[in-house]
Amino acid sequence: MDMAQISSSNGFKQNSSSHLESTRTSDVDKEEALQMEAEALAKLQKDRQGTDNQRDVELSSSNRQKAQVFNKQDYDLMVFPESDSKKRAVDIDVEKLTQAELEKLLLDDNFETKKTPALPVTPVLSPSFSAQLYLRPTIQRGQWQPGLSGPSNYTLPSIYPSAYSKQAAFQNGFNPRMPTFPPTKPVYLSLPGHSPYFSYPLTPVTPFHPQGSLPIYHPVVSPDMAKLFDKIASTSEFLKNGKARTDLEINAKATVSNLQVSPKSEDISKFDWLDLDPLSKPKVDNVEILDHEEKNVPSLLAEDPWDAVLLEERSLASCHLERKVNGKSLSGTTVTRSQSLNIRTTHVTKVQGQMSQKDPNGTSSLPTGSFPLQEIEVQNEEVAAFCQSITKLKTKFPYTDHCTNPGYLLSPVTVQRNVCGENASVKVSIEIEGFQLPVTFTCDVSSTVEIIIMQALCWVHDDLNQVDVGSYVLKVCGQEEVLQNNHCLGSHEHIQNCRKWDTEIKLQLLTFSAMCQILARTAEDDETPVDLNKYLYQIEKPYKEVMTRHPVEELLDSYHNQVELALKTENQHRAVEQVIKAVRRICSALDGVETLAITESVKKLKRAVNLPRSRSADVTSLSGGGDAIKSSAQGSMNPENLVQVSVNQLTAAIYDLLRLHANSGRGSTECAPSGRNIREAWTTTEQLQFTIFAAHGISSNWVSNYEKYYLVCSLSHNGKDLFKPIQSKKVGTYKNFFYLIKWDELIIFPIQISQLPLESLLHLTLFGILNQSSGSSPDSNKQRKGPEALGKVSLPLFDFKRFLTCGTKLLYLWTSSHTNSIPGTLPRKGYVMERIVLQVDFPSPTFDIIYTTPQVDRSIIQQHNLETLETDVREKLLDILNRDSSLGLSKEDKAFLWEKRYYCFKHPNCLPKVLASAPNWKWANLAKTYSLLYQWSPLYPLTALELLDSKFADQEVRSLAVTWIEAISDDELTDLLPQFVQALKYEIYLNSSLVRFLLSRALGNIQIAHTLYWLLKDALHDAQFGTRYEHVLGALLSVGGKGLREELLKQTKLVQLLGGVAEKVRQASGSARQVVLQRSMERVQSFFLRNKCRLPLNPSLVAKELNIKSCSFFSSNAMPLKVTMVNADPMGEEINVMFKVGEDLRQDMLALQMIKIMDKIWLKEGLDLRMVIFKCLSTGRDRGMVELVPASDTLRKIQVEYGVTGSFKDKPLAEWLRKYNPSEEEYEKASENFIYSCAGCCVATYVLGICDRHNDNIMLRSTGHMFHIDFGKFLGHAQMFGSFRRDRAPFVLTSDMAYVINGGEKPTIRFQLFVDLCCQAYNLIRKQTNLFLNLLSLMIPSGLPELTSIQDLKYVRDALQPQTTDAEATIFFTRLIESSLGSIATKFNFFIHNLAQLRFSGLPSNDEPILSFSPKTYSFRQDGRIKEVSVFTYHKKYNPDKHYIYVVRILREGQLEPSFVFRTFDEFQELHNKLSIIFPLWKLPGFPNKMVLGRTHIKDVAAKRKIELNSYLQSLMSASTDVAECDLVCTFFHPLLRDEKAEGIARSADASPFSPTPGQVGGSVKLSVSYRNGTLFIMVMHIKDLVTEDGTDPNPYVKTYLLPDTHKTSKRKTKVSRKTRNPTFNEMLVYSGYSKETLRQRELQLSVLSAESLRENFFLGGITLPLKDFNLSKETVKWYQLTAATYL
Repeated sequence: MDMAQISSSNGFKQNSSSHLESTRTSDVDKEEALQMEAEALAKLQKDRQGTDNQRDVELSSSNRQKAQVFNKQDYDLMVFPESDSKKRAVDIDVEKLTQAELEKLLLDDNFETKKTPALPVTPVLSPSFSAQLYLRPTIQRGQWQPGLSGPSNYTLPSIYPSAYSKQAAFQNGFNPRMPTFPPTKPVYLSLPGHSPYFSYPLTPVTPFHPQGSLPIYHPVVSPDMAKLFDKIASTSEFLKNGKARTDLEINAKATVSNLQVSPKSEDISKFDWLDLDPLSKPKVDNVEILDHEEKNVPSLLAEDPWDAVLLEERSLASCHLERKVNGKSLSGTTVTRSQSLNIRTTHVTKVQGQMSQKDPNGTSSLPTGSFPLQEIEVQNEEVAAFCQSITKLKTKFPYTDHCTNPGYLLSPVTVQRNVCGENASVKVSIEIEGFQLPVTFTCDVSSTVEIIIMQALCWVHDDLNQVDVGSYVLKVCGQEEVLQNNHCLGSHEHIQNCRKWDTEIKLQLLTFSAMCQILARTAEDDETPVDLNKYLYQIEKPYKEVMTRHPVEELLDSYHNQVELALKTENQHRAVEQVIKAVRRICSALDGVETLAITESVKKLKRAVNLPRSRSADVTSLSGGGDAIKSSAQGSMNPENLVQVSVNQLTAAIYDLLRLHANSGRGSTECAPSGRNIREAWTTTEQLQFTIFAAHGISSNWVSNYEKYYLVCSLSHNGKDLFKPIQSKKVGTYKNFFYLIKWDELIIFPIQISQLPLESLLHLTLFGILNQSSGSSPDSNKQRKGPEALGKVSLPLFDFKRFLTCGTKLLYLWTSSHTNSIPGTLPRKGYVMERIVLQVDFPSPTFDIIYTTPQVDRSIIQQHNLETLETDVREKLLDILNRDSSLGLSKEDKAFLWEKRYYCFKHPNCLPKVLASAPNWKWANLAKTYSLLYQWSPLYPLTALELLDSKFADQEVRSLAVTWIEAISDDELTDLLPQFVQALKYEIYLNSSLVRFLLSRALGNIQIAHTLYWLLKDALHDAQFGTRYEHVLGALLSVGGKGLREELLKQTKLVQLLGGVAEKVRQASGSARQVVLQRSMERVQSFFLRNKCRLPLNPSLVAKELNIKSCSFFSSNAMPLKVTMVNADPMGEEINVMFKVGEDLRQDMLALQMIKIMDKIWLKEGLDLRMVIFKCLSTGRDRGMVELVPASDTLRKIQVEYGVTGSFKDKPLAEWLRKYNPSEEEYEKASENFIYSCAGCCVATYVLGICDRHNDNIMLRSTGHMFHIDFGKFLGHAQMFGSFRRDRAPFVLTSDMAYVINGGEKPTIRFQLFVDLCCQAYNLIRKQTNLFLNLLSLMIPSGLPELTSIQDLKYVRDALQPQTTDAEATIFFTRLIESSLGSIATKFNFFIHNLAQLRFSGLPSNDEPILSFSPKTYSFRQDGRIKEVSVFTYHKKYNPDKHYIYVVRILREGQLEPSFVFRTFDEFQELHNKLSIIFPLWKLPGFPNKMVLGRTHIKDVAAKRKIELNSYLQSLMSASTDVAECDLVCTFFHPLLRDEKAEGIARSADASPFSPTPGQVGGSVKLSVSYRNGTLFIMVMHIKDLVTEDGTDPNPYVKTYLLPDTHKTSKRKTKVSRKTRNPTFNEMLVYSGYSKETLRQRELQLSVLSAESLRENFFLGGITLPLKDFNLSKETVKWYQLTAATYL
């Protein structure tokens, strides 16, 4: 059979002149063709029963073309091409496969190649495809080299350059075909004409040519394979993971094309559209019918450019097709399903001239000269505009600018007020090339680095005038970072750390040229165009790429092949099934979206096939709409024509979907054709309305788990709802091709479009109502009845060009699967997000609505003077302005502030409060708001940061904020980058001033670029904003230069390798872990053999290899790795890091960031708390890297050296420090470091609410520095232990810590230093309350489980006490210290953790306590025998109720001082009762009668009982030895914890109970005296060095009077401090209602007394201060010496 036969039999007409003629060399009648088909099918069935020989797919490495391989059973009705001897058959019995086997088969990467099904290959021709979808290449019309393997003896027609061939490398390495003529630029698939609707970017190497240019042979999916795919498609794993990829790739990989082209095909210029059946002769008469029908066509063509394409298909049936199919027009525009929506159709003029040409006979042909063939590149317009903006930005940073492109990192600096004085000096060691030994000298920390360089150069050069000092730098030894020449030496963080750790400062003197500059951008980088996607292929994406564009053309091709076959074959039922399956695959590729038009068209096609062949169908009954289809020849159509009509409608519906899907990927609405009317939004009075139609791509898991679904539609601006959210109706799932949720519901918001702010966002949140009868739930809590939020999507109502959104939108709603993978399938790697598609229809009016910014009057507003306000109004306004944050403003406050906004210009920092108080942001009010904004004084960068929060969506506000923030230094910006990255979520559009600011800073600073890369990469996991972050990350990689890009990708690879090792070690059994670790680390080592790599934690550190022997793992739950690397710098130390998987480190990052910012605030104010700041980086979902602090241990490890109860002992920490600091000087230094760092930790952990504090996450360095690790609980979210909080103390401060602070057991002045440091640090942080609230608020959208809303910030705001004075805050924090120090709960928590960590099966069981009030039994062998015992006195108590307690005085043998214990009458009686059980009553004395007449708890009864109980004790102790010295009696007299703490213990039996003891007086008192609002405040802070005559520790308290005071009404007292000579009070004594004049005539008398229970309080010292000597307008803080003054 020659090529002419093939050509004509497949629908081509040869045209050698202006008239149409038909050439057929041979005919095959229908019977013969059907017989051939039956034989081929029988052979196929026979082959299928045999064994399966795998078909090899060979790739030619020389010409990169795929060898065409065919099977014997590949056949066609007319043509049987050559085939080789290899067979393909389906050896899968679909019916016998289980669900798990099917899904395992699906997930097998080699499935497609191993089991390639035997599929018939049919030569078909799809003229409709070529008419609707074709390529415009950039080259001139002419002959291309064919993209086929092997020699070719034919030429291609000039109009159709080549049969398109797709190049794609699939996961299993399969490569269908490599073209010989790869285009150099991306090729885009576009619709005919200049339609703006549909554009598909193809791969750059994919030349696409329409089917119809020459016959293409494609296999048809056999019914058996279709059944297999159908069954697979019904599995949950397929629906979850593979609904797009698998459908497409199975189709693509099973497809092998055999192209045969007629040598005469270049003469073909017209198709015989009517000869769709190759078995019938050409129907030339139909051409006349077509010409006749064109009279009625223009009215249809005018509405949409697609109609010109569809015209030819309509012509096939010699009729007009109906315009609408159940609500969807064939032109692809969405028509309203409710009366209120007016969806527009696009009017295009001259469609006929543009889209088709007519020959003299009237038949339409493809255009031959109406416009040149050209390559069209159409992409997301917003992304394109962003690319242009970034390209422009890039030109401002040429590679030649050394300031912005140094190629190395600069050491960060921190402004620090030197607490050691301005002349503090350090010893510096500098390595200089040519010198064997380093140059060492002492220099001032305030000297600039440039001066240090000059000092070093003096050793090298005699005359510095000949040397360019500016060309030298000082590099840090061991790190690839350089000190900044214009900053002082001591301001560098590296130098500060060296001083903190007391290590040598080692530097290296180098010239610029000698520095490693591989990260610098080059000329080539500057010339490389910006490409957002080029460098993202190596970045692991957390979400599933549902849409793979490459196979779309193949699916369309397959569809048209099936259509041709269906129209030719006699057995239409089977053929139509294949057509429908092809449609299903197309819908699957397009995210499972199935439009109403497709559903209806499929139904109509099925009905058309089911009609009897002999019966004439009534066309009207099939129309679906109200229009009857007219025919020029007959009033009714035969079934063949009905099938044709249905197919045409289905094809139109498919292309509608393609166009819709292409537009859905774009961030904006389509560009309106020129000539459309434009209306300004502020003039538009229509209400906002839209139709939520359906949610597509629903997984089968949802179907079984959820009963109904509903959407909550909300409209927001500035993070607040503009109206109450609207809830849709609740509906279940429907099943067509796929599961979908269909609402088709009109939503109307009662707001005019004119009232909408530009930044209005529409939020659609999908909720599912759990199916209560279902046996499984996606959530572990199956009892939960409430609806579950399944996902959320947001859409700006105005696009980036400020046009109001219109038309149908497909919105992607991301969600993560709850269900575990099904047994038998491969586990899913990582955290994969999936998306469903929401179809929302917006109105499409005949005009475009655009938002225009109002004209702003920049004339100066009269700034009102605050002093002109009335006093009460002014004070109210100042009170609001002085508040630290806008969080606590009430509605009344906001209304008042907005009303008085013109009085606020002198308080620039209140701008965020003023703008947050604006009642609305409607267009009508914007001009005044902007005018106010433009006149405002610039804010400090950290203050302007608040304007990037969700409360401020306005574009002008955010742009101005960024302008002010630009003044921030690079080092400050690096610290705050996490917040800036999160703030990108509050930008409405991609191309924002904030993005440009971040990228510009990244271009100028490698550290910023490096940090930004890892933050953006981590943010890709965000379900809602992942795509935006992907664009920004692509821009960063594109502009950063090749050197930086390669370095970042190396780091990414290293992190992936370490993640793999950590997973293996974690999953290994205990004994095998070390072996697995060593073996797995070899792979990481091989990575280092090829690369040096910078550390993701710190790009200044460069590693060259692993030290595998030193690598290990920690024994905590997550089994983190300890990774030891060799420093590439020979002068550097080993690099040690921890790598964790299974834990989210983002919260740790945030906590450490906050602590670092606190430390910088303290340093700036001259308070160095010697904090340990270590780095932590989240490198992906639930994995990351943490810096290891050398020479440090956990408190648990230190304490358990003293046994499991080490947490209850006071000396472990002190003794551990002394072990590492043996000399007294070293120990004192370590103790001082401990005091300062402990104070910083107490403040930081309290302010941030860091909980779950136990001795395994508090660490101590051998230098005495204490620090916290593991911040899994913060903002007050405490860990629970049973029903109570484990963290009941405000922060961790235990007695063993106090032991180190005091330098022993007794309180000393060092503890007062600790308290003062805590209070000073706390007050400094309080001044920055607004900064911390803003930083935390910006992190709310980050997805941290314990920071989800503004409510979570309430803890921090309450902890910082923003409205209190410093003195009040000092008192508050002192009480916290006392509370923490006295907390036995903390010690108990530590003890419990010791038990858990040591894996104790249980403690040795103690003896059962015999007495209920004593936890343990004691003996006289332990405590010593009692010499004397008596009931000494009694006390009245009120805890919990009034009762009397008896003081028992005990004197033991060998003791000079008596001890006292406190026992109740009931406890005495318990002792007697227990003794009577053990001993016979005759051995025991009689016990006093418990029963008394009248009240029991009165003084008289107590006095009587004292005598009786004393008599009982004397009789008991004089009884027989076995009774008097039994363990029960010993336990009764053993001191309990309450005895040690109880009041009134007197150590001296001889003390007089009647008078104060006169004698020596000494010590000092620290007071704060201040006056405000008619009130005198006396704060008693500390007392030191008190003296007592007998040398015992007193129980001091302070009493004050304002003299003269005859009636003693001015008496004020502090609480009593127990057993200390150095008490800390920090208590406020307040005198209200005194004027300054009155106070000037008064004296303050202060007395210090010791509180005694067994005798009168005695005087320790006092002082009298005349208040006239004080300046009451300011606070006076001073120490005063105590004297022996008289007191009241």
